[in-house]
Amino acid sequence: MSRLPFARALSALVMGLSLLSTGAVAAEKVRPPEGIEIGMSTNEIAITSDFTGADLTIFGTLTNVDDYLQQIGQYDIIVTLEGPRVDTTIRRKARVFGIWINTEQMTFSAVPQSYSMTSTRLIKDITSQQELSTLNIGIDHIRLFAANYFGDIAVLDDFRKAFRRQMIDSGLYQSNPGGIRFVSPSLFRATVKLPANVPNGVHMVHAYLFKSGDFLMEKKLPLRVVKTGIEQSLTEAAYGNSFLYGLSAVLIALTIGWAGSVIFRKD
Repeated sequence: MSRLPFARALSALVMGLSLLSTGAVAAEKVRPPEGIEIGMSTNEIAITSDFTGADLTIFGTLTNVDDYLQQIGQYDIIVTLEGPRVDTTIRRKARVFGIWINTEQMTFSAVPQSYSMTSTRLIKDITSQQELSTLNIGIDHIRLFAANYFGDIAVLDDFRKAFRRQMIDSGLYQSNPGGIRFVSPSLFRATVKLPANVPNGVHMVHAYLFKSGDFLMEKKLPLRVVKTGIEQSLTEAAYGNSFLYGLSAVLIALTIGWAGSVIFRKD
């Protein structure tokens, strides 16, 4: 009879060790989700009279990554810098009686005034076109919604293409695939460009993390672009008191014209 309690105790001990071992194995198999954290070289960019453009550096780190998947290049990053969103009108010209005039126009709602993108490689090699469109990533996937337009879809596509072409030609939309570099297995560096004609206002930096083509998460930070000095004063005058600003511009032009005629007048 004395052996029975001992056998029961031994059985309970073996069962407990088995449960602990199973729990440890399960804990090893559960990996925390991967993540991304970012920071910027500056939170504000000042535009002066001699501003010719700037580079914004984004530093970031990946967390809880699988070392093997990282070594074989299964993690990808896309970083974008989007300018303030405004309604934008694009016009189509046609020759009427020998004169080129605007005959059609279309307004796209809430589109970024500027857009700069960089990535670890070509975005078409990172994920599907459908995913890029869903996330609004890439110049070709920026949503261009024409409010109150119910006409021919072919005409809408023509205006969309014209808008993208115009923004690229002006330097406001640009991309740099392959511009993100890993400086260590988990640390990366990205550079996006701001053109000389970058708009004033709050811009947004977006960083997207992908694994094996699947979107994992996004981080974003605001960037302020502000005009300083005489440029800021002129901007405030133009928007804050447009009538006086226009009147002053006309008076200055008339004064300069009169002064020029006096100086260069032939007696």
